[in-house]
This record gives sequence, structure tokens and C-alpha cells, in this order.
Amino acid sequence: MATVAATTKVPEIRDVTRIQRIGAHSQIRSLGLDDALEPRQASQGMVGQVAALPAADVVLEMIRKGKIAGRAVLIAGQPGTGKTATALGPDTPFTAITGSEIFSLEMSKTEEETEIIEGKVVEIQIDRPVTGTGSKVGKLTLKTTEMETIYDLGTKMIESLTKDKVQAGDEITIDKATGKISKLGRSFTCTRDYDAMGSQTKFVQCPDGELQKRKEVVHMVFLHEIDVINSCTQGFLAFFSGNTGEIKSEWREEGKAEIIPGVLFIDEVHMLDTESFSFFNQALESDMAPVLIMATNRGITRIRGTSYQSPHGIPIDLLDRLLMVSTSPYSEKDTKQIPRIQVQVNDIKRVYSLFLDESRSTQYMKEYQDAFLFNELKGETMDTS
Repeated sequence: MATVAATTKVPEIRDVTRIQRIGAHSQIRSLGLDDALEPRQASQGMVGQVAALPAADVVLEMIRKGKIAGRAVLIAGQPGTGKTATALGPDTPFTAITGSEIFSLEMSKTEEETEIIEGKVVEIQIDRPVTGTGSKVGKLTLKTTEMETIYDLGTKMIESLTKDKVQAGDEITIDKATGKISKLGRSFTCTRDYDAMGSQTKFVQCPDGELQKRKEVVHMVFLHEIDVINSCTQGFLAFFSGNTGEIKSEWREEGKAEIIPGVLFIDEVHMLDTESFSFFNQALESDMAPVLIMATNRGITRIRGTSYQSPHGIPIDLLDRLLMVSTSPYSEKDTKQIPRIQVQVNDIKRVYSLFLDESRSTQYMKEYQDAFLFNELKGETMDTS
């Protein structure tokens, strides 16, 4: 019977979690094109923009095929015409912080193949001391489609299982070297255990083969996350060392890392000054330059830091490198349809009763103006139409 030693050390390993909040564009799932790449009037959260969406899809396909690295795209249009929504489609491989992703190849093949225990949790038994003091011990029963094994648990492993809220029916992996526990999801056999489950619940098949196996691990981090790790006081916990520039040149020369060009999205690009645009001109000539996507709602305006005017507030030399996509104003029908989609996708039901709009808030202030400490309205009317 294989056992997991009680002396296994479980270091504090915090996974980087990206919080998905409800926002102005959270209802958008894709560009909303059909199989012929023709835009639908309303699909996948996107409404209207029948001219801009095909152009965005062409850019997207070129990004996926790696044919447009080092190029720049400008999405221009009036305020509220969906410029940011067009650029922020979930299918678009971009980040608003960094322009590259690192796939760590620092370890050799033998080192990056780790031994893990993978299986479905059948039962967890934890024996607590009667006196309340002392170490806890327990047993963990894991199974695959071909075998079932009971593992002895120590205090550290019990704490890890409790911290990750592992329960019967979950499918987990245990790294034998570090003791780290990762939940893969719930077993398909447990789909009827509860009447309702959250959207984050993932159902997976029961693993086959043996419980103990070797698995190749690939680490993926952003250059920005590396800088954040290095800026922390706990430098000894960092995976990497050195700043971004050192990592890019040194790791590429030694063959430890592969840097893949990504997409950098900059909204309100007219707020940048002439020094920033000069940097972009130079950066776009780099062999590992990301695809630069910019958005602006300005027409002929002054370039910040100079007395010259230019279309969209961007210098002419950078404008010559841009592929421009224009967005058009939404019709009244589209404007009414967008909130309906947001309400449906984000499950908004009680907003009208919980919050006041501008007209109702003004009416409330007029009714109870004498109850406030300072009242300077004095019977004057306010037009909120």
C-alpha cells in the first residue's frame, strides 16, 4: 500500500487568479460572426458594427497565424461606438498589461516530468485527538477506472485538503515532490449530487490507468508578473530573477525560454505624449514586438507635448504604420438592445428597485430637500431630460 508520508512539507504556493468581474463589456463572448465571416446584427454579446467586426476578425486571424507581429491597429470612432468592446473580445489573445508570454523551458525533460498522484476522491477520514491537542491523522481513498488505493495522511496534507475544500467526488492531483494539491473538478458521476451548481463547477472524467504517474509540467507566466514577484520582499520565493530585459535576452540565448509575441491594447491613445509615440515607433521594429492595438475617439487634435495637430492626436510617421478600423454610432434599436443583453447575461434583476437613476434621484432630492443640512436649491428647477 502506497503511503503519503506525514512529514511531507507543503509550502505556501499561491496561484495567480484572474478575477472576472461584471463590467461594461462582460457580456461579450466573441465577435459575433457567422461561418461566412459575416457579422450578425446581434450575436455572442456583440451588437451592430457590421463594418468594423469583419476587419477585426481579419486582424484576429492574422494574429493567430503569426503573420502580423510588429504591426499596429487603430480603432477610431465616436464615444460609445464600441471601440473597446471590439478590441476586448474574449477570443482575442491580448493583454492590456504586457505584450508577451513566457513558456518556461528552464528545466530539463527529466526535471520537468514530475511524479503525481491523480484520481477521484472516494472518501476522506480524519481522526482528531480527543483532547484537542496533538497531530491529526487520516486516510484518503483515491480511485481510477482500474484501481483504488488508501493513503495515510499527515497533519500538513490534512491542512492542504481542508484549505482547498476537497471532498468526496472531487478529482485531484497531488505532487509527490511538493505535496501541492490541485483540484481538477468534479466527477461526472456526481452531477446529480446537488440541485444547483455554480458556473465555475467543472466536470471531468474519472482518470484511467494507475494512480501514480509522471506528468510534464509547463509553467506559464507574464513578464509583468515576473516583475511583480521580483519587486516583493520575499525574493527567495520568486521563480525567476532579474528584470524583464535580462530575462528576455539571457533566457533566449541560453534556450531556457520561448517568448511568443502577444497583443498590447491601449485605450485613449490620444492621451499619450510625443515621447511615448517615439518609443512605439522604435519598439514596433523589434523582432519580438507585440501587435499594438490602439483606440481613440478624437478627430483632428493636438499631439500632447507639441503644438502640432494631427489626426487622432497621433504623429504622422506612426499613422503611416497603422491599419485603421472605423466604428459607427449605434442606432436607437441597437442602443436599447445592448442593456437587454447585459441584463440577461449578467443576471441583473433588481437594479431598478435598488438604485436610483438621475431623474428619480433629483425628484427624491426635491421632496426631502429641507431635511438636508445645506439646501441651496430654493425652489429652482433642474432639467434632467
